[in-house]
Amino acid sequence: MTDSDGRGSEDAPGIADPADAPDDVGTVYLVGSGPGDPELLTVKARRLIEEADVVLHDKLPGPEILDLIPAERREDVGKRAGGERTPQSYTNRRLVELARAGETVVRLKGGDPFVFGRGGEEMEALADAGVPFEVVPGITSAVGGPGVAGIPVTHRDHASSVSFVTGHEDPEKDESAVDWTALAETGGTIVVLMGVGKLPEYTRALREAGLDPETPVALIERATWPGMQVATGTLDTIVAVRDREGIEPPAITVIGEVAATRDRVVEFLRAEGVDR
Repeated sequence: MTDSDGRGSEDAPGIADPADAPDDVGTVYLVGSGPGDPELLTVKARRLIEEADVVLHDKLPGPEILDLIPAERREDVGKRAGGERTPQSYTNRRLVELARAGETVVRLKGGDPFVFGRGGEEMEALADAGVPFEVVPGITSAVGGPGVAGIPVTHRDHASSVSFVTGHEDPEKDESAVDWTALAETGGTIVVLMGVGKLPEYTRALREAGLDPETPVALIERATWPGMQVATGTLDTIVAVRDREGIEPPAITVIGEVAATRDRVVEFLRAEGVDR
């Protein structure tokens, strides 16, 4: 799976002034759930999920983690690429509303809340409204996902740097903020989150920027979830591989020499639920 990466340009109108906050306001916990395997939840994350009055969650923590939460204590405010999405302004208001009702609230996100998860925006909205909050980091799928697939994002022999990029930017932007030419020149690993749909565009951009068409590429779908799937190719072939293997969101794209590491270790790699 990938980290939460809902896009939207909505502001957060309607959040009351912090001076209006009651004395018994609850606390909001911005919690990262990791890639999706419940055993990869941090001890603190699991405890907070069990103790919370309400859990507002993305669709990306994964079915096994969401099944840990009783239906009456959870609200789905997630987004999925190409599907329906909850406006960020609603989520911000709802967090404040619940906290001001005295509830202990967990805002549960896939991966880490601050890696393309909009946790920063929610943190600012809570502070503006005078609502206390705490950040609970999670294993980002940008590192954990490739790792369970046998792909280290850095490797002394192959990559001394790594760049994390969203493949699903705000649709309201006039142009992409991602400089693919600069990324092609870094010589390090490029990890793209939520980038399955735009794969043809950015692989072409990287080739046009001079990145070798034979550069190894891996796609990891639903990392650590049941039915996890991994497919490998090159910058020149990976779109055809995606289509042939039926790779769909949520998935992670790893571009660079480290992606070839998987082929050298996969025979001995043990990962539950992986479709090799």
